[in-house]
Amino acid sequence: MKLETAAIGAWGDLPFFHDTLPGIEAALASETRRILPAADQVFAALALTQPEAVRVVILGQDPYPTPGHAHGLAFSADADTRPLPRSLSNIFKEMREDLGASPEVADLHFWARQGVLLLNSVLTVPAGVAGGHSKLGWQALTRQVLARLSEKPCAFLLWGRPAQAEAASSVTGNAHLKIETAHPSPLSARRGFFGSRPFSRTNAWLTEHGHAPINWTNPEAAV
Repeated sequence: MKLETAAIGAWGDLPFFHDTLPGIEAALASETRRILPAADQVFAALALTQPEAVRVVILGQDPYPTPGHAHGLAFSADADTRPLPRSLSNIFKEMREDLGASPEVADLHFWARQGVLLLNSVLTVPAGVAGGHSKLGWQALTRQVLARLSEKPCAFLLWGRPAQAEAASSVTGNAHLKIETAHPSPLSARRGFFGSRPFSRTNAWLTEHGHAPINWTNPEAAV
């Protein structure tokens, strides 16, 4: 299975694409199950948000395993997805408590276009089998992306222990904002995600560092 990398721009310099990706593509080629997301969407997060544009990182685990949901951005789903994926529903619930509003649809492309890198640690999943590709080697890309981004101040929203562990080993320096909480999944959201106010805290930090805040809630008003 050949994955589309033509649009990833400056990320293409990462060693992963030469050293690790060929082995992953070989493994995917032998996969008998349906693979999500589509091959041309696997690297959508990197294509939409180039290294120099990243201001915020939200690190997910792996794509939604439900066909029709995943499209290459962590926690995001196609606009017509109903009901919302449960983790995203909790993210929006916290956003309404924090900011007083939330998007009306599941598609978070407008976050990515403002410099929010929505990256999963694992970029593919067999349909219906959450975590089914967790041992293919995708995490090498996550570590290299985080290491590159740690070269300048950045806000990291680290929801859940896996995301926090990845950042602990790859994000260096003390100039960053790290918001570490429980994951927004229904199993853990009440153990520290709800009430953490990550969106207003991130915007306050961005403003303090001379950046425009993120428009988290209204796709029509996003630049």
